[in-house]
Amino acid sequence: MYYVNREQIAVRLQSIAEIASALQFLAANWQGTLLEGLAQERALHLAVETVTDVGSFLIDGFILRDASSYEDIIEITGEAGAFPGDMEKTLIELVKLRKPLVQDYYVWKRTELHPLSHTLSTLLPAFKQSVEDYLEREL
Repeated sequence: MYYVNREQIAVRLQSIAEIASALQFLAANWQGTLLEGLAQERALHLAVETVTDVGSFLIDGFILRDASSYEDIIEITGEAGAFPGDMEKTLIELVKLRKPLVQDYYVWKRTELHPLSHTLSTLLPAFKQSVEDYLEREL
C-alpha cells in the first residue's frame, strides 16, 4: 500500500482557484503597470511551485521514478496518468519559467503580459480536477 500525502496535495490544490483567478483578472485587464507585472510574476511563480509540489508528492507517494528536473516531474506524473497528455506541453512550459522568475527576475519583462497568464486561468483548474480524479482512481 502506498502512503500518498493527500492532505498536503489538497492544501496545494486549494490554492489553484486563487492563482487562476488572479491570472484571469490580470490577462483581462492588463495595462502593463509595475504592480500588474509584479502580481503576474508572483502568480506565475505560485503556479510553478504548486504544480511541481503536487507532482513531487505524487512521485513520492506512488514510488514513481526519481525526477531529475522540474520538467521531469511533469513528464513522470503525466506518464502515470495524473493529467491528460494534452496538458503536458503547457505544464512543461510553465515549469521552465521557474529559473527566470526566481533567478533571473532582474531581466523579467514586467510590462508584458506573459502568454501563459491567459492559458493557465483555465488549465490550472483542469489540472486540479485531473489530479483529484487520479487520486480517486489510484487509491
